[in-house]
Amino acid sequence: MFAWRQDGRGPEPPFYLVLCRYYWTMDRSDKKPDTRGANLMQALSGRTETVVHLTHNDLDAVGSDAIHRRKYGDVFTVWSPVGKFLSLLDAVAGSPGRGDLLSISDIGYQQGVEQRLAKARSNGWRIEWRDHHRWKDEEIRAVDAKTSLLHIDVATCATGIVARDLADGDPVAAEIARVVCDYDLWKHQDPRSKMLGQVVMQKGFREYVRDNLVQGTIVDAKVEGEYERIIREMERDIKKSLRRTTIIADGRYRIAFAPLYGYPSETAHAIREELGTDIEVIVSENGRISIRSVPPISHLIAREFSGGGHPHAAGGTFPFSLLDRFLFWLFKRNRHYRRLAETAESIAEQKPGR
Repeated sequence: MFAWRQDGRGPEPPFYLVLCRYYWTMDRSDKKPDTRGANLMQALSGRTETVVHLTHNDLDAVGSDAIHRRKYGDVFTVWSPVGKFLSLLDAVAGSPGRGDLLSISDIGYQQGVEQRLAKARSNGWRIEWRDHHRWKDEEIRAVDAKTSLLHIDVATCATGIVARDLADGDPVAAEIARVVCDYDLWKHQDPRSKMLGQVVMQKGFREYVRDNLVQGTIVDAKVEGEYERIIREMERDIKKSLRRTTIIADGRYRIAFAPLYGYPSETAHAIREELGTDIEVIVSENGRISIRSVPPISHLIAREFSGGGHPHAAGGTFPFSLLDRFLFWLFKRNRHYRRLAETAESIAEQKPGR
């Protein structure tokens, strides 16, 4: 429909044509039916596994799932972005539990989860939840009343909690937890952990790495080759983000906002190193944001944007309207930058342990 060049060379298209193309594309994508919930409920109803593992979708989740499989054998795994957790939990809660185990890991409390847990329990699920994010006392009490087990430990990664609970004395599980926590807690003492942390986010590699870990293989030639490709791509993407970074520095903090082209953690690190920022916010085209901060307030900022996480690393969502999405696509900045900066400035830093 539109045939102008996309490589930055040649004349720019008229603005109204850019606008038309954007809205035409958005209109097509917005009309696609979302059948994931119904399909998941159908799959859950027909499952043969007696353990359903609802977890995040990063390396910590992969490590947690590998240990579940070492413990239980066949497991029905549901990978969940943070923003999809409640809807996926809805699907599980609405399916027949038959006395089976619903194990939740590496996802923190979200408002309204109690009702879904109550529904799951009434449908015959036994529920265990293991997490390493920070919870409020009232959140812990509310969820503890609806589960058979709730284990929160902010001193380790979720895989570390799962390994202690499900596979104490298993040397392979202990090694999996050590490598995963090295990446998830930003220790960076084992080069294999960074390699795995990047590779599991590539299409088709999450299950591949998971299955390797189940067998006790941390890294193999296929993983190493994919990581080399990622490094080349990462360097290119970070340079693009740096070129489009916006700085707000009229308060206590020097805050960077940058569009995401890939690799949010590494992009944030590069921005901090090059631009001397205190807080880095990496923004996806759909409004999802990844927050990194020197002061321990990332999780507090994220809570104001429908998210959560850790004091120095968290995630949330800008409520993008269609116009917001278009303007961000066009200019790589939007009105929500200022609101987040004001939120950060208004938050008092919490003491460690909260």
